[in-house]
Amino acid sequence: MGDSQRRMEIFREIAKLVYTNRLKEDIDRIPYRFKENPGGITAVKNEALVAMGLNPTAGADTELSKEVDAALSLEEIELPLVTVNKSICDECTLGGERECQSDCVYDREGQAHWDNPIIENGKCLSCGRCISRCPLDAINDKIEFIPLSRYLASGTPVYATVAPAVAGQFGRGVTMGKLRSALKSIGFADVLEVALFADMVTLKEADEFNKLIKTTEDFLITSCCCPIWVNLLTKHYRKLYERLTKTVSPMIASGRVIKYIFPNCKTVFIGPCVAKKAEAKHPDLKGAIDYVLTFSELSEVFKALDIDLEAMPEDNKEQSSYGGRTYARTGGVSEAVRITLERIAPGRTIEFKAIQADGVTECKELLDKIKSGSLEANFIEGMGCEGGCVGGPRANVDAAEGRRCVEEYGHRASFTNPIDNINVRQLLKFLESMEKEQFERLLLR
Repeated sequence: MGDSQRRMEIFREIAKLVYTNRLKEDIDRIPYRFKENPGGITAVKNEALVAMGLNPTAGADTELSKEVDAALSLEEIELPLVTVNKSICDECTLGGERECQSDCVYDREGQAHWDNPIIENGKCLSCGRCISRCPLDAINDKIEFIPLSRYLASGTPVYATVAPAVAGQFGRGVTMGKLRSALKSIGFADVLEVALFADMVTLKEADEFNKLIKTTEDFLITSCCCPIWVNLLTKHYRKLYERLTKTVSPMIASGRVIKYIFPNCKTVFIGPCVAKKAEAKHPDLKGAIDYVLTFSELSEVFKALDIDLEAMPEDNKEQSSYGGRTYARTGGVSEAVRITLERIAPGRTIEFKAIQADGVTECKELLDKIKSGSLEANFIEGMGCEGGCVGGPRANVDAAEGRRCVEEYGHRASFTNPIDNINVRQLLKFLESMEKEQFERLLLR
């Protein structure tokens, strides 16, 4: 989607070397296969560094083999996660405002993107819009697979949590059961659907709404699954942040619960989102998810290992409801909370009125309306990507196809309402031995 063919080919070659135990020995050969591209060999070396999770600081004489140990030993990918390959950016001949600037919600400095303070000073939302708009593919997010790979090879239990947008991302013939088998074949201990934890978050947000919304003047802003939306609130709409639900995103909930059950494990979130990489490292949330991979990155790992996903055996486990699965598209969170609220508080006098924003520009416009007091709604949902998570910058299929697949997968769920999901009940029963304060910490920011 936003990934250049060159970038993905470089990463694929690196992934191959990881699984053949030849990374340090052979990585210096990679740049010479791509040196005719923009920026020359220096640019390719920088792309290789970013593909290993490192900063793009290479010069023409940099030996990549000397950087391998640093990449493998990373416990946490350093900020910023969105980086600019200056060797390529310098070759941009566009006059005036560049495409990366014109598409950035908060870049109004009129500078070239590589020296723009938007990324460096914390204003960057990590939405990925500039990545897909850069005509030379100079802007990219660091890939976290190399630091993760040492755990996959070491016997450390590594659990994958897969975003609700996963349906159809690896082909219509690739079921969750086949994907689970494939992930286990490359070293993961097991795979859990984040949609299961979306069901848990739905119960919490429905309860929160029921307790807080007592008058027509009250409203609740959902944190849903979108860190771009939360970043907008925390960085640019601090007064509205007070109305944000205290519930964490399903991704964070998944990591916290898994680590409570398996204390010595590592957790990896897999989804279509660049901003999830930043969310996992937020000071208030870090530790729940150790590494983040995107759908497009995981596809390259499967290609590197010649894994035929459709030929994998079924290893299916029914985990989530329709409500949790449809978190992946705009409106899904609102619908899940609504149908749950109808069950837990059927006699409410204050009607549930939801409104959604679709895409980062719409999110900003909606928050401006709330500030002006011109909005009549009491449940506010924002999705930073158009169409919701299915429209993420690292999705493998377009948003329309992603939405269709999510809806189909949602309708195949055994449970319509999160409140009826027996997996949630069993999980809550397992966790009920925890102190109330300790349990609350699993689901609250």
